[in-house]
Amino acid sequence: MKLRAIFLLLLLTGLVFTSCRTEETELIQAPEDETLVADSNIALLMQRTVSNDGSNDNIVDRANCFDIAFPYTVNANGQQITLNSINDLAVIECVFDQSDSDIDTLDIAFPVNIVLADFSEITITNISELNTYNSGCNGENIDDDDIECIDFQYPIEASIFNSNNELLNTVNLESDNQLYEFIGAIDLNDIITISFPITVTLSDNSEISINNLNVLETTIENAINTCDEDDDYDYSDDDCDDCTPTQIETLLTSCSDWEVNRLKRDNTDYDSTYDGYAFNFFTDGTMSVFWNTTTVMGTWTANGSGNNLEVLIDVPSLPLCNNNWRLQEVKNCSTDTEINLIVGNDDRLQYENNCN
Repeated sequence: MKLRAIFLLLLLTGLVFTSCRTEETELIQAPEDETLVADSNIALLMQRTVSNDGSNDNIVDRANCFDIAFPYTVNANGQQITLNSINDLAVIECVFDQSDSDIDTLDIAFPVNIVLADFSEITITNISELNTYNSGCNGENIDDDDIECIDFQYPIEASIFNSNNELLNTVNLESDNQLYEFIGAIDLNDIITISFPITVTLSDNSEISINNLNVLETTIENAINTCDEDDDYDYSDDDCDDCTPTQIETLLTSCSDWEVNRLKRDNTDYDSTYDGYAFNFFTDGTMSVFWNTTTVMGTWTANGSGNNLEVLIDVPSLPLCNNNWRLQEVKNCSTDTEINLIVGNDDRLQYENNCN
């Protein structure tokens, strides 16, 4: 009986060992288009896609290769502003937009932590240290390594088998930071397989389902130059990424008695020319302007999309307002809603209303 028990134990051990080796063999023989190799082109492309985009806060640090970790405080044109998230950067822009003729100033309250492209953080104690780090990446539209025109959707599941210690592990990646570090930690002895399909989002918000690494590599390479990565210091040039004619039509027609807050034509300011004038836009494409006891009529249309949305205004009696304006942005900096229209670099028209 004792010998029989030992024999059965050895037999079961052999079966378990064979089963484990079979599982490892199947993993090692995973399809090449699902196996991620260290320092391969697709691994580098993926890491560039998920690296930290440092251009989001250029209004503060003027550096494309890092951003400043929230929260922190700045002084913009004499106003103290505490920034808790990326949305608070718009507050700085509102302060800067209060006047077109002043010189905008911004001071950072140190110390702050900057977050590099690889998500590592460094504590900065003064402006000299900050300038040391941004000196190599603070030019307008400077080329950087990050790929901003495509994003991964999470979670992404990956399996790891190390041929040295024969350990098998599965991880769920939940963010760009985790995926960046995961790719950077791949060892030459690691066999990494991605659980497909995964989904990526392009700059036009369309989604693509990816079934293997070959397709992913092609998709990333094709997406690299399909969008404006906005690595510049023109903070208002992309404020209407998602604007549509329907949105601007609804806003203009839902609120009554719009006022002209700013008007500039041919380098001449006409801000006060239409003080007391009430502009009303109607759904049939007509508009009226009333002041004192006078009412004049005109027409308007909105077409295009995003940062190329145009608003054509034609009021024969008020030629300074007439143009094929480009919608720059719609913003609410306080209790007022502002619609900023521009032509070229100089002509601008801003309608203002306290309608919610």
